[in-house]
Amino acid sequence: MIYCVICLTEVIPVFNWTYFLSKEPPFYLCDGCKQKLVPIVGECCTICNRPLVDLDASFIYDDICHDCKRWEENSKWKGVLKQNSSLFLYNDFLKEVIARFKYRGDYQIAGSFSLYIPKKLFHNKVAIPIPLSKVRLYERGFNQTEAILHGAGIPSANCLTRMHSEKQSKKTRAARLEAETVFAVENNKKIISQDVILVDDIYTTGATLHHAAMAVKEAGAKSVVSFTIAR
Repeated sequence: MIYCVICLTEVIPVFNWTYFLSKEPPFYLCDGCKQKLVPIVGECCTICNRPLVDLDASFIYDDICHDCKRWEENSKWKGVLKQNSSLFLYNDFLKEVIARFKYRGDYQIAGSFSLYIPKKLFHNKVAIPIPLSKVRLYERGFNQTEAILHGAGIPSANCLTRMHSEKQSKKTRAARLEAETVFAVENNKKIISQDVILVDDIYTTGATLHHAAMAVKEAGAKSVVSFTIAR
């Protein structure tokens, strides 16, 4: 029997020619869970992929949001993170799913995200998962971002280390902009003159990804973009 990896409801595959001629997916989602995942569509910030439809016009500058404008106005951060792509809106359903995944050790949920990851986005790029601190890794037992890449069959280079464990999202905007180094690159051989794609589960303030991008750029990467499951 086949079950949805999120809600454990029995899933009955649609048996058609596509099913028989393609490789059977290792993970399944029921229709109910699929419908609760809200894809990001429509007009979005061209840098962070934030939907602009619900954002007041006074916080939109040409085709970027006010948060990205702040990052780009700072000479230290301008152009460091070229672009972010995200799959789904961080609604209540996805918040609960990611909480189960990250904090309750439900590793199989990584497979549900792999069904949606656009493999073309990773073509000719070095994928680097955002690392956890040693304390967080010990608490959780695995790095959720590494699990997502593994579930999607995407090779990664684990060359980033986290210098401290303080959450960037809990800092003020000014503190995030001026924070000291958060990440370091252990071995830059795989990223020198390469296009890099950073991978994380959620894009919130953008601070974590900007700091990681800075470390990677300073270590010799040609360009840096990012990808997250939720925005």
